[in-house]
Amino acid sequence: MKRRDVVMAVGLLAASMVGTGTVFADQAHDHASCPHRPADAHAAGVDHRHDETTGMAPDTSVHHFEITGRGGVIRLEAASATDEAGRDQARGHLQHVAQAFAAGDFSMPMFIHGQVPPGASTMTRLRDAIRYRYEPTDRGGQITIDTSNRQARRAIHDFLRFQIQDHRTE
Repeated sequence: MKRRDVVMAVGLLAASMVGTGTVFADQAHDHASCPHRPADAHAAGVDHRHDETTGMAPDTSVHHFEITGRGGVIRLEAASATDEAGRDQARGHLQHVAQAFAAGDFSMPMFIHGQVPPGASTMTRLRDAIRYRYEPTDRGGQITIDTSNRQARRAIHDFLRFQIQDHRTE
């Protein structure tokens, strides 16, 4: 089974748990062997599951989350301008994320973070009021999240603040 298939299977399980209050425990993994090992087990788990899901290790990629007046931006790029494989991996991943989020599927961030991110349930419920636009960048890509709905915007901002904190991009 391919890594993406495994991630999708886990994601479907996670999606079925939205609203149940279920929080996932870190998967069994020897975090001491991670070359990009953060100081705590939760952060190491987030990095490990992000690597599994995107195919891009934190030390070879750059993740940005921006809060805007109408929603926000998620950007994933290869750290090196010469990393064409990383650039293409980021683009493919973000295209998939934009489609999933537009369908109200937040199983990927649920898997990566080991919990339902704040705002995700509201973003799922109000998915018809939110637009997700993927665009390539020189080193990867970005998703612009846009809404005119005040409640959806608050949920987007909560979701992005959580991403900023949990990915340690502040």
